[in-house]
Amino acid sequence: MRRLILIIIMLLCPLTGHARQITPVEGLEALRKAFAGTNDFSAEMTQEKRLSMMKRTITMTGSVRFRKPDLFYLQIAAPYASRIVLRDTVIEQVMGNDGDRNRIVLPPEQGLKRWFDKIATPVTTVPEGIAVQADRTGQTYTVTILPQGKGQVRELVISFQEDGTVKRLVIVEQNGDRAVMTFRNMRRNTGLTEKDFKLD
Repeated sequence: MRRLILIIIMLLCPLTGHARQITPVEGLEALRKAFAGTNDFSAEMTQEKRLSMMKRTITMTGSVRFRKPDLFYLQIAAPYASRIVLRDTVIEQVMGNDGDRNRIVLPPEQGLKRWFDKIATPVTTVPEGIAVQADRTGQTYTVTILPQGKGQVRELVISFQEDGTVKRLVIVEQNGDRAVMTFRNMRRNTGLTEKDFKLD
């Protein structure tokens, strides 16, 4: 009898780790609930960046910061040193030791504030202008957002847990560039201020 029970457990265990597809509305609502109690967070990050013109992947380390409703900061350590801040629809980047600056303006529909405004209340329908796919594995959700416009971002994938811990973020740009960020040591609601998002 014990052997039979052991065999059944061994057969069932692999099934528990399989992703289960959920509806787009369920995925967005899970995302909303997970972030409802998070005003800001910071974390250490490993990024794998693959440029469309290159055949190899560049691995970088650094840190990220986020504050509602529309501030995101990314710092990459040497030898690929750079700092990026996204303020709603405006991306500013400082490259290397020389401090060369780049500035990109996203279309209004891809602004951070707009996304958080959309999920500020319970999600009952998929917002206009995006397609969404979602699945769940245990306590981890993965939501794929596909903007329908012609902006910089073609695909955004976020993996997170029910408590708001972000595990992974994938950004695919229209030109084919792909960045995969994996987070660790996430700290939430530490009171990040405006000075934590300055490039200078």
